[in-house]
Amino acid sequence: MTTAQRPVAEGLFTWPPAAMPLRLIGSECRVCGLVSFPAAATCVRCAGDESKERLLADRGTLWTFTTQDFRPPSPPYDGPEAFEPYSVGYIELPGELLVEARLTEPDPEKLRIGQDMRLTLVPYTVQDDGTEVMTFAFAPVEESTEIEESTETEESTETEESTETEEEAS
Repeated sequence: MTTAQRPVAEGLFTWPPAAMPLRLIGSECRVCGLVSFPAAATCVRCAGDESKERLLADRGTLWTFTTQDFRPPSPPYDGPEAFEPYSVGYIELPGELLVEARLTEPDPEKLRIGQDMRLTLVPYTVQDDGTEVMTFAFAPVEESTEIEESTETEESTETEESTETEEEAS
């Protein structure tokens, strides 16, 4: 069974993930060149109102981080009732800006300033109808590589099993 998914908010990142590479959607001021995230129609530096959409880098370095060890008050927090601690950090996207984001690694002992990070999607919550709400996060490059390799291995195994089944049927 395939679970329906939707982004936590429109215009934050490219969607759907299968249609194009995952990127955050920012803006660049046509007057002064300031890069912003999330995208902004008006520049906070020069107050210019001419901006263009800019897809931001999907890799950066961990600039700083902290952990969220307790469930934030509701509202505004609308995540799941069963709270699991997580990390939040600023990721420096080279030549662009710092992005505040959730981190996939909750253990502060496994994070370090300057660590290479890669953009990914993670579940934020599940709605009553079963729709999984997805948000962006950054994963340590080592972790995201392991996740990709695991996914590729599973897909490869499924393809091999499918081919073997087709050969047996012939």
